Amino acid sequence: MSPEIRRRKTKSIDLGGLRIGGDAPVVVQSMTSCDTRDVRATVAQIHALEEAGCEIVRVAVPDEAAAAAIHEIRSRIHIPLIADIHFQHPLALLAMDHGADGIRINPGNISADGIRRIVRMAKANRKVIRIGINAGSLEKEIAARHGGPTSEALVESALKNIRLLEEMDFDLIKLSLKSSDVKTTIDAYRSVSAKTDYPLHLGVTEAGTLIQSAIKSAIGIGTLLYEGIGDTIRVSVTGSPVPEIGLAYGILRALNIRREGPDIVSCPTCGRCEIDLAGLADRVERELRGMKTPMKIALMGCVVNGPGEAAEADIGIAGGKGAGMLFKRGKVVRKIREEEFVPVLLEEIRKMEAESGPSEGH
Repeated sequence: MSPEIRRRKTKSIDLGGLRIGGDAPVVVQSMTSCDTRDVRATVAQIHALEEAGCEIVRVAVPDEAAAAAIHEIRSRIHIPLIADIHFQHPLALLAMDHGADGIRINPGNISADGIRRIVRMAKANRKVIRIGINAGSLEKEIAARHGGPTSEALVESALKNIRLLEEMDFDLIKLSLKSSDVKTTIDAYRSVSAKTDYPLHLGVTEAGTLIQSAIKSAIGIGTLLYEGIGDTIRVSVTGSPVPEIGLAYGILRALNIRREGPDIVSCPTCGRCEIDLAGLADRVERELRGMKTPMKIALMGCVVNGPGEAAEADIGIAGGKGAGMLFKRGKVVRKIREEEFVPVLLEEIRKMEAESGPSEGH
């Protein structure tokens, strides 16, 4: 087993009853992609995110109607809700008044006076503020001084805005410094983590569609987590946010930071493979979507590495033409026919879930 990653110690804050920072696990969050004013659609999407394992959700608040909708949305979901505010600070005040657990502000498009008004209300009501520095909307004078949205510019903006909040004796702060450039993102977080101990929310912004996002996020978020940096993460994917959650937990599992849900191991196949391994892996992955119990599942179609990999997993199949061997916790259970692979595997997994009890969770 790989050595445990030593996480950087950060302040511990409470967001709607969820602990962030300190010794708390790295938290997975996302953002809805539907119109916040459509309460039914927003709640349905959040429920789908919750089922996938999302632990914090953010919603866009473009106008007063969206801010007002937060009241009903918050009453029908089970995870903390953050209101995403741009340009108009009064919307942050309305969102908090309607039950938002936290506010994400972008200092690049809100005036210092507007930020002070937000802080006063947040302080009075114990609401968390995320200072969300974004390369695409950095303060103009800072960008000009650094010749663009460099990592140094992002850090300067972050520290400047932290000082603004601290001057008002406010410390319920979470911080993010995002760029669509992976190296800029990594450099910015490395730098700021040495200068402040507020909890850090990691992400590569505007990462693109599923495959591009997976690549950029695994490199950017994964590198920082490996170095012990980061308290919450979001993998940004264009389109439905639900796939973000699986990718996020995949990164955490790959680093042994959190063990939650199935870790499916399957070979890339070669000329020795005599079964439809890709189809088998896809079907098992679909059937286990939403599973919370940590479990390593090996699906192998190779006589070279198959038996060994399957034996190392919690449960696995080493398949050959027409039949295969079912392994469970390192031991051969029995020989099964190819058409039995999925039903038998799923039946055994459900039994193991029942035996293991509640998953890791927080």
